[in-house]
Amino acid sequence: MDTTDAVAPTLDVVIRPVRDVDAESLGRVHAKCWHETYDHLISSAALERVSPLRLAELWTHWTQQGDEYHQHVALVDGEIVGFVGSGPARDEDAPRERELYYLYLLAAFHGTGIGQKLFDAACGDRPGYLWVADDNPRAHGFYKRNGLKRDGAQQVQPFLGEEILEVRLVR
Repeated sequence: MDTTDAVAPTLDVVIRPVRDVDAESLGRVHAKCWHETYDHLISSAALERVSPLRLAELWTHWTQQGDEYHQHVALVDGEIVGFVGSGPARDEDAPRERELYYLYLLAAFHGTGIGQKLFDAACGDRPGYLWVADDNPRAHGFYKRNGLKRDGAQQVQPFLGEEILEVRLVR
């Protein structure tokens, strides 16, 4: 079969604000995304301690934040496949008023445009910044396409009992 003319199937994608009833599903997706994202940065022993239940408990709290926090989920066929959150800057030396806290998408959906839809829902074209693992080339490419650049700041961030070097990207 010649696949050169094959067209990728169109995904039924919905981007909507996070709801409190999403906590359990978000806990599962969050845990899987951490495994997929950090498997080359964190030991497998540390990743084995990631608990979808504990993350669901955190999401129960996070869904109760105020209107200045923008949190969205991406659904494909009614199932959560990714999530994003932004809000007021948390750093004392913040280069912008808004910070992108997280954007995770299951690896099976990378390259589908869903990550861009999530980013747009949380950030739009507004100025902002984020911290990202230094050794995450896929994320760096994505954020570069969205106008974010390194500003020279870096930090060592505790993560699951280990440490990750993060760099700050700003637009």
